[in-house]
Amino acid sequence: MNSDSEAIDLADPLPGKRVFRVDSWTWVDITADPTQASDIPDLDTDAYMGLDQLALRDAFTDRDLPKLDDFGDHLLIVLHGLRDDDVETYEVDCFVTEDQLLTVHPIRSPGIDAVWAELEQSPNLAPPSTSELAAALADVLTRRLLAVVDAFDLRAEELIYRALDADPELLTDITEIRSDIAITRRVVHPQRETLDQLRRSKSPLINDAARRRFSDVFDVAIRTGYGLDTARSALSETLDAYRGAEAKRATEVNRVLTIYAATMLPLSLVAGFFGMNHPNLPGIGSDWGWVLVAGSMLAIAAVSLGVFVALGWIRRPSGRQAADTLGKGLVEAARTPVEVVVALTALPLRTIHRPARRSRQDPPDHGR
Repeated sequence: MNSDSEAIDLADPLPGKRVFRVDSWTWVDITADPTQASDIPDLDTDAYMGLDQLALRDAFTDRDLPKLDDFGDHLLIVLHGLRDDDVETYEVDCFVTEDQLLTVHPIRSPGIDAVWAELEQSPNLAPPSTSELAAALADVLTRRLLAVVDAFDLRAEELIYRALDADPELLTDITEIRSDIAITRRVVHPQRETLDQLRRSKSPLINDAARRRFSDVFDVAIRTGYGLDTARSALSETLDAYRGAEAKRATEVNRVLTIYAATMLPLSLVAGFFGMNHPNLPGIGSDWGWVLVAGSMLAIAAVSLGVFVALGWIRRPSGRQAADTLGKGLVEAARTPVEVVVALTALPLRTIHRPARRSRQDPPDHGR
C-alpha cells in the first residue's frame, strides 16, 4: 500500500481531492458528491487495489450508519458529522492503513477542515500514526454532534417561558427541534457503538494512544446520547406545559363568558317580561315605571356581580377594567377554536422545508 499511496496522490486528480504528508503517513481527503460522476475516481485502477473494493464503492456511492469493518490489513471506520448550515448529518468513510488514511465524504466537512487547518498550521504536532489521526477526526466529528445538545440547553428555559405564555408559534418550533434531535440521535447511538468497538479493538493498526483517544471520544458520545434523550423528555414536558397554559387560558375565557351570561340572563328575563305586548302589565301606564324596572335591573346586576366576587371568580375591577376583561374574553373565545385546530394539525407534522426554516438565534426574552 505504501507504493500505491504515491499513485493515489499524484495520478488520480479530482476536483475535491487534497493530500497531506508527514514522514510516517499520508492523508488523502476526497470530497465526492455521489450525484456527480466527475467527483468519483476510477476505482478499478491499481492505486485503489489495496482496499476492499466493495467497501470503497459504497464509500463513494452509498450511505451507511456509523460502523467498523476490519479487513485485516486495513480498517473502514464510518462516522457521521454535523453540517455548518443546518442540523443535518453527513457520512465520513475513513480507510485506515499502516501508512495512509483515506477519507471520503459527500460534502465539505467542517470537522475535517478544522483538523486539516490545524495540521497545516502546526505540522510538527501531527499524530505519529494514522490510527491516532483517525481518532482525532472522530473526536472533532463527535463533539460537533454534542453541539446540538448544547444549543438545546441554551433554548430550554426560553421554551418553558413561551409554553407558560401559550405562545402559538411554539408548536412549530417544537416540531423543528424534535426533528433536529431525531436526526442527530439517529446517528449518535450507532456512532457510540462504533467508538466502543474501536477502543476495544485488538487490531495492530490501532495503537494504545489511539485506543485511549477513542475511549475519550466514546465518553463524549455517551454524553451526547444522554443529552439528546434528556432533550426529548424536556420537549415533552414543555409541550405538556403549553397544553396546560392553553387549558388555563381556555378556562379563563369560559369563566368570563359564564359571568357575562349569568349576569345578563336575569336582566334579559326582566326585559322580556316587561316587553310583552299586554296593556295590563304592572306599571305599564306609569311615567316612572321604566325607572323602577331599570333600577331593579341594576340591582340584580350588582347582586350577581357581588355573588361572583364573593365566590372568588372575579376581583373588584374598575369599570374600564371590567370592559377590557370582557372584551379580551370575547376575543379569546373567538380565537380559541382556531388555535385548537392549529394544535391538532401542526404537532404531528415532520416534513419541514429545511432551507426556509427560522433562525436558531434566540428571540427576545418573553418572560422571557
